[in-house]
Amino acid sequence: MPPPHLPTTQSAVLAIEAVAGRHGRTVRAQHDIGRDRTFAGLVGPGGPGDPDGGPDAIPHEALLEFGGRPAVTVRLFTHDEVTVTVEGIAFDVDRDRVPGFLNAVWSDLVHVKARTFPPSTTLIVTVPGEPGYREGIGVHSLTPWLAGRIR
Repeated sequence: MPPPHLPTTQSAVLAIEAVAGRHGRTVRAQHDIGRDRTFAGLVGPGGPGDPDGGPDAIPHEALLEFGGRPAVTVRLFTHDEVTVTVEGIAFDVDRDRVPGFLNAVWSDLVHVKARTFPPSTTLIVTVPGEPGYREGIGVHSLTPWLAGRIR
């Protein structure tokens, strides 16, 4: 079953806050609304922040920071791009899939795969019903939380 569609930044923020509440996480949100406050506003009329090409479209971006470990931030951009950062490791996640991704992180469906040769470490987030998300980690980027998930 596909995740529910989150057509706007505000709908995504509400869905993410609901997931954070279920996991007992505090949320600090910062909203940037308007062409003078967002990246989409720098592009100009008809750019990514103006999908209809009309002057009435108002771009909205948000930065969400969550309390507790692991350290997680979510940056929602006007043009449906989302960057989720887990302990300093950034993932590009589809807006509709962010609540499931965060649920997986906070449900501890995360592990670090370490290889001896060639030496590498990869952070893997397993979201049920979806392909796993993988991002490389530098050896010096291992935090105590990440080091505790090495397999």
